[in-house]
Amino acid sequence: MIAGRAHVMPFGAALRSEGGTRFRLWAPGRARVELELHGSSERHEMNPVEHGWHELTVATAAAGTRYQFAVYADDGKRWLVPDPASRSNPDGVHEASAVIDPCAYCWSDAAWRGRPWTEAVLYELHIGTFTAEGTFAAAQKHLDDLAALGVTALQLMPLAAFPGQRSWGYDGVLLFAPAAAYGTPNELKSFVDAAHRLGLMVMLDVVYNHFGPDGNYLHLYCPEFFDRTHSTPWGAGINVAGEHCSTVRSFLVHNVLFWVEEYGFDGLRLDAIHAFRDPSTPDIVHQIAAALRDGPGARRHVHLIVENSANQAGYLALDTVGRPVCATAQWNDDLHRAFHVLTTAEASGYYADYTSAPLQHLGRALAEGFSYQGEHSAYRNRARGEPSSHLPAWSFIGFLQNHDMIGNRPFGDRIDQLADECLLSAAYACLLLAPMIPMLFMGEEFAASSPFLYFCDYAPELAKAVASGRRREFRRFAPIPAALEVPDPNAISTFEASKLRWAERAQSAHRERLALLRELVALRRKHLTPQLPQIAPGGRYQINDGLLSLEWRFEPGGCWRLCVHFGAQASMSTFVGGDVVYSSRVQHVGGQQFRLERGGVVVMNES
Repeated sequence: MIAGRAHVMPFGAALRSEGGTRFRLWAPGRARVELELHGSSERHEMNPVEHGWHELTVATAAAGTRYQFAVYADDGKRWLVPDPASRSNPDGVHEASAVIDPCAYCWSDAAWRGRPWTEAVLYELHIGTFTAEGTFAAAQKHLDDLAALGVTALQLMPLAAFPGQRSWGYDGVLLFAPAAAYGTPNELKSFVDAAHRLGLMVMLDVVYNHFGPDGNYLHLYCPEFFDRTHSTPWGAGINVAGEHCSTVRSFLVHNVLFWVEEYGFDGLRLDAIHAFRDPSTPDIVHQIAAALRDGPGARRHVHLIVENSANQAGYLALDTVGRPVCATAQWNDDLHRAFHVLTTAEASGYYADYTSAPLQHLGRALAEGFSYQGEHSAYRNRARGEPSSHLPAWSFIGFLQNHDMIGNRPFGDRIDQLADECLLSAAYACLLLAPMIPMLFMGEEFAASSPFLYFCDYAPELAKAVASGRRREFRRFAPIPAALEVPDPNAISTFEASKLRWAERAQSAHRERLALLRELVALRRKHLTPQLPQIAPGGRYQINDGLLSLEWRFEPGGCWRLCVHFGAQASMSTFVGGDVVYSSRVQHVGGQQFRLERGGVVVMNES
């Protein structure tokens, strides 16, 4: 066991080696700030220092001390607020923060150095609905199941403290405090530690483009944190490029390093980087990437994933020796949407962009990364994307489902309730046996019957506004029958309905899906993963009457071939060489000729 780890930062509450705690708050708009310690009726005037900082060291404040800041307006009005850099808010985001000793947890992963990105098989999960209990401790008990499935990296949905007891996490307001509804900071560290013992990387989804609508007090005393000229679809934009932005950017960069250094995360996923307005050089995403690369990334494998609906391939650029300059990889929405149209025939909303030639979109996304590389998107009414065929397949993360693609449906339908089973099995073979990095959403491995609905825990007025807004959003997709009532996001029943039912894994149909995905992941690990570091940028694809044939080359030699049939009638395919790694719904006619039925797949490896 090794002693705990602490990330040193210039704000928040920091225990001093000689005893006591130093408190520091950035409130450039307020001349007077007090520190209020709970349980002692003590109030301490904080010392204003340069550039809007207020600080104070209290010799009697130890780990466990609850505290708040009292900020005063010029007219004497007083607000009692939590620490925006709180490491823990045990009673919720509106209540007092707690001083934490980050070194109190003893780690067992001293030898852990992470894993190369090319070994990644991702599994996205939401702690609150992954188990019936919805806690870090309960989730930790299922890590063996995930390791046995063959996944190598967990992708946790956001954990930053949010209002109420249930949330997707994208409305976080205290970015350094793990949500108390899931457990304590030490229980989160235990979860990460246990994952590392099993060889699992743990990635964390973080949201830096906005704060949630409830529990964010920064606007009361620190309006400089926000960009008044820019709003995102989810709230006021963050000031990453205007006056005073250096402190804001420092706050975000320290948050990145905090999760990786203090909690041992193996990387982060940056939510919706397209929502930043940042003409700086470097921009905030590149600054974050550099901090990771030159800090913890110099000592172990640390990865940066981005969500970017603009398909800006520049964020995925490689240096002269093939290492990412900025982001390691991007979630590939194009691939999901092509798969979805092919397997379900849905054509509304953003799927409309993929309905005219879904197999063309699938082929291009599998071979070249993006299927939109500057072409006009009718759905967005503008050109979208940049050329991406110069990038290796591992720069892209493929998936059939994720939290958005399920949870943004009115009834949280998973793909099993929507897709043709024959074509769905073929899609899973493509997902797990093509060279991009695959990702599964929790429960997908056993075709979970539980939906994943949007849920929250807001005060009534805000809850009503959120529910109305989501109904308006749903109108972009298929109309909702009048007889059906969309689940109320604020109702606890909506949250409870979204929890996985782990007993299903042993039941028919569910166990067959689990067996299929275990087989495909095992084949990937044995045959494809060892070759991924040598994959050449850009694959090739051909389409012939519902038959999609793909080829990726390895350097210095060899290639990986995949042929999948989404057509209505059986079709013949000829391979020029290689060993069959996997086949389904395929008849070997002779030589290198194969007859593929509808939903048929052949994967071959030529060494």
